[in-house]
Formats: sequence, C-alpha cells, structure tokens
Amino acid sequence: MTAAGTSGAASVGPAWSRILAGYRQPDALRSVFEIVVTAAPFVVLWALAALAVVHGHYWGLVLTIPAAGFLVRLFMLQHDCGHGALFARRAVNDWTGRVIGVLTFTPYDYWRRTHAIHHATAGNLDKRGIGDVDTLTVGEYRALSGWGRAKYRLYRHPAIMFGFGPAWLFICQYRLPIGLMRAGVTPWTSTLATNLGIAIPAAVLIWLMGLWPFLAVQLPITLMASTVGVWLFYVQHQFEETHWSEGKDWKFQHAALHGASHYDLPAVLRWFTGNIGIHHVHHLSSTIPFYRLPKVLDAHPELRDLGRITLWQSLRCVKLVLWDETGKRLVSFKQARALQGAAPAAA
Repeated sequence: MTAAGTSGAASVGPAWSRILAGYRQPDALRSVFEIVVTAAPFVVLWALAALAVVHGHYWGLVLTIPAAGFLVRLFMLQHDCGHGALFARRAVNDWTGRVIGVLTFTPYDYWRRTHAIHHATAGNLDKRGIGDVDTLTVGEYRALSGWGRAKYRLYRHPAIMFGFGPAWLFICQYRLPIGLMRAGVTPWTSTLATNLGIAIPAAVLIWLMGLWPFLAVQLPITLMASTVGVWLFYVQHQFEETHWSEGKDWKFQHAALHGASHYDLPAVLRWFTGNIGIHHVHHLSSTIPFYRLPKVLDAHPELRDLGRITLWQSLRCVKLVLWDETGKRLVSFKQARALQGAAPAAA
C-alpha cells in the first residue's frame, strides 16, 4: 500500500475546496445518459433471467451476475443524488434517488441523512457509530468483557461482515429507520414509502411469475450487489494507513485525504462502481459528479498516491479490525496481542 502521508503538501497546502469548485457542476444530459445506460441493462437482464427461470432454464440465472453489477452502479447513482451531485436542482436529485431506492432496497431520505453524518464525522474517534463500520480502539477492545470481545470478533468476522451483514442491512434493517427512530417523520416516511414501492411491483411480479422464480432471480441479485456495496464502503475507510483522530485534533481536509482510500480498480470495475474508489477526492468535495472524479486526478496527480490501494492489496484489509492509538494505524487482533505483550517490555 502507499502510505497515506506520502505527500505533506497535499494534506496541508492547497485549499482544496476552492480548487475543486470547478468540478462540481453537473451535466444534466450526461447524468440522464448514465441513468439510462445503467437502469436499462439492469431491467433487461432481470427480465431475461426471469423469463429463463419461468421456462425451466435455470442457466439463465447466470444473468443475475451482471445484473448485480448494474444494481451496484444504480446505488452509486443514488449515492450521487444524495449528495446533490447528479443534477443541479435538489428536487430532481431527491426524486431520482427515491425511485432508484426502490430498486436498491434503500430508503433514500433515511440513507441520505445517515450518510451525511458519515461525511461530517469520518475519521473522528469521538463521533463514531452512525453511517460507518463499527471500529474499536485497541484500548476499548481490551476493556471489554470476554463476551463483549466475542461479540466484536463475531461482528468483524468476514462471514458476518460480507455475508450475513449485507443481507441483513439491505433486506431487513433498511425496512425501519434504525438509528433515526426518534429523528422525526422523514426517516419513517422514507422507509415506509420505499417499502411500499418495493412491495407493489414485487407482488405484481410474484402474481405473474410465481414466488419461487421471483426469489430465484431477485435474491441472488440483491445479495451479490449488497455484498459488493458493503465491501466498497468497508475498504474505502478500513485500510492500514487510514486516519483517525480525537475530536479536538480532527480536521476535515486531513480526514478526507488520509481517512479515505484511493481504491485503484481496473477500468471495468471503476465503471460499475461509479468511480467511488476515488474516495478521498469524494470526501474532499462530495458534490462532484462521479463522472468528473477521474478528471480531478488527471489535473492533480499529487492526489493519485494518497491512500492508494489496489484490488489485490485490498484483500489484506479484511484482517484490520482495531485502531492502534499509539501507532496511529489499523491492526489485526494478532497485532493487537503483540502490542499488549510488548507494552511491559517497552516500559
């Protein structure tokens, strides 16, 4: 991995808010084009897979794989709407995001609020808990009871984090405004309206094709897309040289540049993930449309190596589960035990 602190000039020098202002203006025609070339193939692939299954051709389920890829991209478009980045008018962003949210099983207004909290607090040790992956410090983990440690280990196990977890999040948890239950009517309206928007077309499709064929197509798509989505969110902040600091030391620009990765994916995967891997730039200026993010790297190559991780390197991030307050880095459970053993000797 490339050390997050490679370029001191990039972290403290430029006034990035001013520099990136020129990239924030969306192109309405380009945005509509991106929606069409994402939604249309998704619908076609879903329909072809369903048609194959209804006629007993279960090989057609292979089409759920690219369909899941297009669903991931739809989520990225919804994500841009939530930041007001896809269109100039907020109402157009919001209603586009709400419609896409029915396909992604994600209540738009509820998700937008929790995601805004994530952007406002990413890398702040004093403001963890909403819109992020739960991450304990080494000291906090050591202070837990045996049962508490077991629960945290279970939560951070790859089978839970990238298996059961995504399914629970998108199929179950998003059916209620968990975390914002007392935050007013909007989160409730958003989740209930999305639930209704999911239920009506699902009921019609089940009536037309039957319950089993519907589930045989929809479940694999939802599970694969949700797993990819959680993985992307995870690796964009859970990498070895990421940045966390206590509230009194937290600075937005530094947290954005060093607390979010540049997940340098192959071109095809960059397209399907809506350039979300250029995550440090996204955190610097979340209103930049996803199709302009590569232009920022082209114009400012000093940003390319900040927090850069490749697809292969990202697989090693799974073991990083605790924040080492002394070393200022994420560590594995094994590394945390080694730190504990070294502490008396160091003293």
